[in-house]
Amino acid sequence: MSLIVVGTMAYDAIETPFGKTDRIVGGSATYVAWSASNFYQPIKQVSIVGGDFEEKEMTELAARGVAFEGVEVVKEGKSFFWSGRYHTDMNSRDTLITDLNVLEQFNPILPDAYQDCQYLMLGNLAPAVQKSVIHQLKNRPKLIVLDTMNFWMDIALDELKDVLKLVDVLVVNDGEARQLSGEFSLVKAAKVIRAMGPKYLIIKKGEHGALLFYNEHIFSAPALPLEEVFDPTGAGDTFAGGFVGYIAQQDNLSFETMKKAVIVGSAMASFCVEKFGPERMKEINAADIDARLAQFQELAHF
Repeated sequence: MSLIVVGTMAYDAIETPFGKTDRIVGGSATYVAWSASNFYQPIKQVSIVGGDFEEKEMTELAARGVAFEGVEVVKEGKSFFWSGRYHTDMNSRDTLITDLNVLEQFNPILPDAYQDCQYLMLGNLAPAVQKSVIHQLKNRPKLIVLDTMNFWMDIALDELKDVLKLVDVLVVNDGEARQLSGEFSLVKAAKVIRAMGPKYLIIKKGEHGALLFYNEHIFSAPALPLEEVFDPTGAGDTFAGGFVGYIAQQDNLSFETMKKAVIVGSAMASFCVEKFGPERMKEINAADIDARLAQFQELAHF
């Protein structure tokens, strides 16, 4: 049994009101792997990088049980690069540079060793790429989780709707849920989106927590109030990693497990924003996570 993570492994340049970094490792698959590996191993990564991607980043993840047989290395190419500047409220940002580089030629081929997949996390990529990965698996995983964004709703809506028919869980933010559904009410939006295919819908609301929808059930998870949000880059992917990693650890698809997984995802995201990139994720241990989960329990207990 394994957890497959499909997404980008990249470099970012980030500027926030708290500081600036000109080059730090990033990418959806990187954040998901750092988060999920706290709960489940092995994680089988599927991505593409250039020859500039540092070996030490691979080595650090490998030490956490991440396998790279599904990661294509284009030695003469450059890794995906993104640069952005966050506004004072940290909820909005300006994209300064997006260099797709080797990501333009990303056509993932799953190794035979990946066919034991029971849990599949599809990071934010072109819907056609996400669909291709699903169809390469000979046996359907127990759970398929998909992340997407408004960009794909703008340019590839039909392809996105096709892949939504194949997944179990969709993870989007509130703005994306409204755009995809055409509904302002998130409750109405959830009904419209779940009719497209996903049994479960998670709507992230940033500093206001997250909502989980399943049948007629709605679960509201709080966000941990933080004095400072240093860098929100990757927080959504870290949330998704904690969510799917915890479910894989429990190997249980009950609604109760899903609710706890949303809390775990929120806790992991609260670590991510405390430093630039995945730096904080590299530091935390099981005791840190347990203490943070206790804080979430105190927030919601009455």
